[in-house]
Amino acid sequence: MAKIIILGSSNALASKDHENAYMVIVGEERTVLVDSPHNPILRLQDIGVDHNEVTDMILTHFHPDHVSGIPLFLMDMWLRGRKKPLKIYGLDHALSRLENLMDAFTWDKWPDFFPVTFNRIPSKKYSPLLKSDDFDIYASEVRHMIPTIGLRVEFKGSGKIAAYSCDTEPCDEVVRLAEDADILIHEASGAFKGHSSSKQAAEVATKADVEKLYLIHYPTGEFWQDNLLDDARSHFDRRVELAEDLMVLEF
Repeated sequence: MAKIIILGSSNALASKDHENAYMVIVGEERTVLVDSPHNPILRLQDIGVDHNEVTDMILTHFHPDHVSGIPLFLMDMWLRGRKKPLKIYGLDHALSRLENLMDAFTWDKWPDFFPVTFNRIPSKKYSPLLKSDDFDIYASEVRHMIPTIGLRVEFKGSGKIAAYSCDTEPCDEVVRLAEDADILIHEASGAFKGHSSSKQAAEVATKADVEKLYLIHYPTGEFWQDNLLDDARSHFDRRVELAEDLMVLEF
């Protein structure tokens, strides 16, 4: 059964029980890591996913709380003997910076490194990103401080749909990505530039007519806000939950 597993749920300020927001989409044919703020090797082991099973990685945008773990993840897999190729997807803004970062680590000198390909997606609405027997993934640029994509995942076996806003202000593109989705995973950092509050996430969920809203990228630890869920539930009359680290969403 295909599933999304939340590997981290916090905003940029992680806490003891909440890593920065990232996730993995698991199917029979492909396993897709979405961002990597930390080295996910141990988290993947916790959920029973071997690093060799990760076929693809999506970079939503190039901010440290979403990409800073990638060099260590790539090196760790290489040192553990990975041979399988890895495909990395994202906007040119993110991929060109990742290539520069890896060049700074002189990864071209790492002997017998496994094949990595960079796949640039166009900066346009509803762009096909990845197709497989398990699910199809589409991307649209959302409204953040730098070029950033949100995602729509259409699961073929069940016909279910999940959408992920990533970091964004409320915008029509997230509404379109989430239209009639079974779940929307929406950030709830707060109502400031490039981000959304839980109330605004709920308003987007209402416009998109989704069945269930999961809040992610929210303040945790000492910055936790007691009104987070109440604000969302007062503006969305269906189910609202917090995405939590290691939560499994089955499709």
